[in-house]
Amino acid sequence: MKKLALISVSDKNGVSEFAKELVSLGFEIISTGGTKKILQDNGIPVLGVSDVTSFPEILEGRVKTLNPFIHGGLLAKQDDEEHQKQLEEHGIEPIQLVCVNLYPFQQTIEKPEVTAAEAIENIDIGGPAMLRASAKNHQYVTVVVDPIDYEKVLGELKSGGETELETRIKLAAKVFRHTAAYDALIANYMTSLAQEETPEKLTVTYELKQSLRYGENPHQQAAFYKKPLGSSFSIAYAEQLHGKELSYNNINDADAALQIVKEFSEPAAVAVKHMNPCGVGTGKTGFEAFEKAFAADPVSIFGGIVAFNREVDEKTAGKLREIFLEIIIAPSFSKEALAILTAKKNLRLLTIPFDQAQKAELKLTTIEGGLLVQEQDRFTLADGNITIPTKRQPTDDEWEALKLGWKVVKHVKSNAIVVTREDMTIGIGAGQMNRVGAAEIALKQAGKKAEGSALASDAFFPMEDTVEAAAKAGITAIIQPGGSIRDEDSIKKADEYGIAMVFTGVRHFKH
Repeated sequence: MKKLALISVSDKNGVSEFAKELVSLGFEIISTGGTKKILQDNGIPVLGVSDVTSFPEILEGRVKTLNPFIHGGLLAKQDDEEHQKQLEEHGIEPIQLVCVNLYPFQQTIEKPEVTAAEAIENIDIGGPAMLRASAKNHQYVTVVVDPIDYEKVLGELKSGGETELETRIKLAAKVFRHTAAYDALIANYMTSLAQEETPEKLTVTYELKQSLRYGENPHQQAAFYKKPLGSSFSIAYAEQLHGKELSYNNINDADAALQIVKEFSEPAAVAVKHMNPCGVGTGKTGFEAFEKAFAADPVSIFGGIVAFNREVDEKTAGKLREIFLEIIIAPSFSKEALAILTAKKNLRLLTIPFDQAQKAELKLTTIEGGLLVQEQDRFTLADGNITIPTKRQPTDDEWEALKLGWKVVKHVKSNAIVVTREDMTIGIGAGQMNRVGAAEIALKQAGKKAEGSALASDAFFPMEDTVEAAAKAGITAIIQPGGSIRDEDSIKKADEYGIAMVFTGVRHFKH
């Protein structure tokens, strides 16, 4: 029986070499378009699709492989007498191998000035149809969508004359993952074009970035996937310059650190432990900012992650070297800083392009049996409806402390309280079951430094007890959303102690 291989690829890497080997194994090659030309240019005998179908390409090439002479050859059961009889009646030859990958839809929509017409023209129709047909009929057809599989397929063909069924099943599974991911990108693009915010079906796709040694704990398997077309201003697209592979917990903590340091335009440093900030500082330089972040909690930073929004220089690296850290994140590291920090074998150094604009990505949270979807919390004070219900207005220094507290508290697990000066955190209470409990932790950490400081709360005060605790610790200014039916109690208590209180009108729950 004649052996036919259909080859039509957008990714031309290695395709000529693959086709030459197939010809040497007795295959005749069917091809079309640019692939056909490349194969012919490399001296490989090729049948055009039109030679097989006896029908020309039409509609600017939109219709060429959608033909019974192609799909009959792909879908026929080769050990079914009735199928074979029908093929013979209609002069259709079975196709044993298909090598196809698809129009570059993702690369097209990545272009900054891409038009809808250009994007839609790069939606492949014939390619997915051939792939799905071949993958469905993997009992008889070998289907290759990824150049990385060329070598394995050729090896089995050379050693046994055909591929193993186990291999064909794996290749078919890869095809369906490939076409599903391709369709997911198209679906998301078209949904965005149609301006649909909550479609009846949500399709998402991710690409494997890294297999992880384990998850949160050693008995849990885990992997790290990145989003195609995802934000380059992210841990998923960071460049690792040095150190061990990132772990599951490293990635979560690094993301938390990055999201906080993104809040600042002035030089800032953020230390994170278990996805909560343990110290945040700002200053005229990155070194000055880090000194304050370190001073905020020199105990918890041990074994933590530090993120900067400025280049790490030699002086800062010297200070960082003195502490055991898991990861340092920055836009860049000076040559001198790299020499200092790379002396620590396991310390991970990541760079991220802070000059890139943030993409508006949805936040996806899995629950057992389902998925929660929401917008990212990008709210800032500039977006708020600021009111000051107390008799006393904040001073300029208090305003600076309040602004810092409000930037940080939205990244702290609820219930959350953050105590700040104008340029650093001095106490953080995270993840407590009641608000006064979070305040007690933050105020205890701040200690005597709380005198004359500001306090930020992620949500309103349902009771006046948090204001009472803050006042007794020496807090002079508070920022909170407001909106409780008992706001008046908190306002009166603040007035009683001469505290300036700011309402933002928006809460920052983080679960």
